[in-house]
Amino acid sequence: MKNAWALIVAALVAGNVSAKTNLTVEHLNKLNKLYDVVVSPDGRYVVYGQKNGGLAPADTSADLYLMDLQDGNKVRRLTSADGKEHDVKFASDGKAIYFLADRSGSSQVYKLALDGGEAQQITDLPLDVQGYLISQDQKKIVVTMDVKPGCADLACTVLFNKTQADKKDTAQVYDQLMVRHWDTWEDGLKVHFFAADLNGKPVKDANDLMSEWDTDVAGTSEAAFTPDGNNLVFSAKIPAADQSWHTNFDIFQVSLKGGNKINLTKDNPAWDAKPSFSGDGRFMAYLAMKKPVYEADRFGLMLLDLATGERKELAADWDRSVEDYQFAPDNRTLYVTAQDLGQKAIYSIDPSFGEVNKVYGDGTAGDLNVRPGRIIFTNHTLGSTTDIFQLSLQGNEVRQLTKVNDKALADIQLAEFGQFSFPGAQDETVYGYWMKPWNYEEGKKYPIAFIVHGGPQGSFGNMFNYRWNAQLWAAQGFGVVMIDFHGSTGYGQAFTDSIARDWGGKPLEDLKKGMAYITERQPWLDKDNACALGASYGGFMMNWIQGNWSDGFKCIVTHAGLFDMPSFYGSTEELWFPEHDMGGPVWDKSADYFKFNPAQFVDNWKTPNLVIHGLKDYRVPYAQGLAAYTTLQRKGIPSRLVIFPDENHWILKPANAERWYNEVFAWMKQYTKAAN
Repeated sequence: MKNAWALIVAALVAGNVSAKTNLTVEHLNKLNKLYDVVVSPDGRYVVYGQKNGGLAPADTSADLYLMDLQDGNKVRRLTSADGKEHDVKFASDGKAIYFLADRSGSSQVYKLALDGGEAQQITDLPLDVQGYLISQDQKKIVVTMDVKPGCADLACTVLFNKTQADKKDTAQVYDQLMVRHWDTWEDGLKVHFFAADLNGKPVKDANDLMSEWDTDVAGTSEAAFTPDGNNLVFSAKIPAADQSWHTNFDIFQVSLKGGNKINLTKDNPAWDAKPSFSGDGRFMAYLAMKKPVYEADRFGLMLLDLATGERKELAADWDRSVEDYQFAPDNRTLYVTAQDLGQKAIYSIDPSFGEVNKVYGDGTAGDLNVRPGRIIFTNHTLGSTTDIFQLSLQGNEVRQLTKVNDKALADIQLAEFGQFSFPGAQDETVYGYWMKPWNYEEGKKYPIAFIVHGGPQGSFGNMFNYRWNAQLWAAQGFGVVMIDFHGSTGYGQAFTDSIARDWGGKPLEDLKKGMAYITERQPWLDKDNACALGASYGGFMMNWIQGNWSDGFKCIVTHAGLFDMPSFYGSTEELWFPEHDMGGPVWDKSADYFKFNPAQFVDNWKTPNLVIHGLKDYRVPYAQGLAAYTTLQRKGIPSRLVIFPDENHWILKPANAERWYNEVFAWMKQYTKAAN
């Protein structure tokens, strides 16, 4: 009996030694991250970028790796140079890859043969190359660069840059909007497409295909060579003075020799994007919205038959918005990704009959590569980081190809999560997610992190997010609740549209009903011991909750939150956004800037509030956060302001992210009770 007991004790001790621990932001920052997953034309090789997190040894590089799917999925490292190789593309013959790197002191295009040898620099231009395309015959290259509109050659832009750097004053002068975007002030440069021949020598000059354009261009990710290789199609706005208050991108075609631009979608006043051609050259596909001045409209998949001129929308009755797509090897079937009920799923679409079939729908799929007999893609969930997967075209035989964070997460206990639905505003079905604390014990009650997503046309969804990672709150002992309220994406376009001109209406009702529903059915969630937090529109909702649900939470965290809607209109950059969602410009008396203005309800504010903002946030300028904090202080409400001078709308730098999370966790723990 003594021996048996000794064995039990020994087993328990061994178990304690190998016990798992909780996830921390430091762990998060050390995870490996995949990017640029591309597959050879024949489907044999996968090349992917991996930004190493520095787990061990101290490898924080970002390099390219090659996986051979016909040789046991063997992986070998392709690059080990300083810096990051990115924007990876396969050569049409599958024997080499192209990528961007700054090995020569500026960003240029390189070519690397897969059978060995050093990468060869194929552009040596006087300006940074931002993106590129290589023609099917590998004889032509198109690149994008920032240039001064109206310049006759690259030397003109080089001189302009030098003049700006050498000037003695610091004045910035503008004659039209927009004057700044996201986190940078406009500097007089615009992205242009340039074309050049590839003749075995580094390209030192190129032909500007749009020298007069002074407006937004979507870039090479939304451009393609025509099947004959003589023209380029691309998505851009027509040069005009109203750029900041409309969303009318069109698809244009231009000869690689330059000249007139043909507008292929001039009849559509809304957004057109991502043109691409079938392998046999017969069809051009692209994405199109229907509502002008609306960035969250449904993207439908359009197909233009280049032989007959017929243009049609595929699966026009399918109520999902396409995010990405690819032609299958049969040149007819198209595979797309689209948000669906909290997931980002893969679908096949039959152009002949408009039939839509879900191929894969668990988590968040991306990096879509359709090859003979298979789909290669990336996927992640609330409980797993991004890895590469292989799937048959029919949707079966799913196989995981990489496990890039197995070692990093070997001793980490991630939290259990689940999805739920409930009757929300207008008794319409609304979805959400719950997540248990990492060390959950049956019978205990846990404080709640009630996280509200931004957008507002967005969704937290089933994804592993590095900026708002639900697992980190679970790792701090919180139960997590996230509601995809009216306005969220992936639940039908009418559901997404329903938040326009109703920012504080149905969404708030959904949040209240969702909290009541899930805390009743998951009694381990302590509804009287909760903190709410959100960013951007989620930050607006925190300010709105202060005035309109003031007894709901023990504390609030507001990141980049909108506080005063009239002043927000005059200081943000993309005016189409408030003009659509609020019902017009701020001087329009029928618009909603005062109806749903958190500043109008500060008499009701009383909840302790942490306010966080980045000074380089031009989407929601920092004065919005400062005004909320000033109000809290003046009213004597416990509050704290955290400013990041070098961050924009998001907190991106690893050290800043650690500070951000730790400030948030400390604030929430100060006002919530531990599990009992």
